[in-house]
Parts: sequence; structure tokens; C-alpha cells
Amino acid sequence: MRRLTPLLSAAVLVAALAGTLPAQGAKPAAAKLKWGPAPAFLPPGARVAVVEGDPTASGPFTIHLLFPSGYRIAPHSHPTEEAITVVRGTFRVGMGDTWDRSKMQALKPGQSGTMKAGQTHYAAAVGRTEVEVKSTGPFVINYVNAKDDPRNKKTKVKA
Repeated sequence: MRRLTPLLSAAVLVAALAGTLPAQGAKPAAAKLKWGPAPAFLPPGARVAVVEGDPTASGPFTIHLLFPSGYRIAPHSHPTEEAITVVRGTFRVGMGDTWDRSKMQALKPGQSGTMKAGQTHYAAAVGRTEVEVKSTGPFVINYVNAKDDPRNKKTKVKA
């Protein structure tokens, strides 16, 4: 197998990236997203924007989630693989059935990770944080502890 010379390798890399970089002064696509409240399976306070596909139906989808600082998602899993990329802020992620801050890794803008189907994990936002999620729908969250599922929280009704 032939090795490319360093100069040729750099030229190929620059050519490959040229088509993926935004034009100078262009606003990122995320700025044009239509934001709304996140689904009920996430704790209150998150916002969601659908980039492509339909996260409620079968098939691939891409969404952005926006979290306020201090936002936490309790240990949970998904029936499908999930790929996340941090757009802004810091997204701390830990693996396992029990929340353990000491085992969390901080992902910064541009960093990404993949959770395999059924892999239990938890997360927290440090600062206002936006993440991109790519997966296959329908988008489902299964919490380890039913008490952590926001859908099980009783709302107070004023008499």
C-alpha cells in the first residue's frame, strides 16, 4: 500500500473539509432551528428542536436539546443506539445504574459519544448546554428508577 506524501495528505484533508465548513460570517444552522418544549419523558426545563426525521416514528432522526445550567437526567437507557455531539456548553455523562458524579466525563463543544442500545447512562449540563442527538426512532427513555421518570410525577392541582 502506498503512503501519501505529507503535502498531498494535507491537500486532500483541506479539500475534504472545504465542503463541510460554513462560509465565513455564516450563522450556524442551529440558530435557525424552531425550539419547543422537550417531551414529557425529560425533566421540565429542556427545549427541543427537530433537525431532520421524526423522533416519534420509526426511522432515523436528528434533534437538538437545549438544557439550562444544572439540568440533570437520571440514570436511563434507550432501546436504540444514541450518538450525541455537544454544540455548546459542557455535557457531563456517566455510565451505570447509579448517579455517581465522580465517574462522569465532561464533553465540551465538538466532542461526541455513543451510547449502545440498552446502555444505562446519566447526564448533567454545566452552563447552558446544547447537544445534538442522532438516533433511530421512536425516541424512548427508560429510567432505571420509576421515581425518576417525570411522567410519574404528580402535579399539584389548585383547589
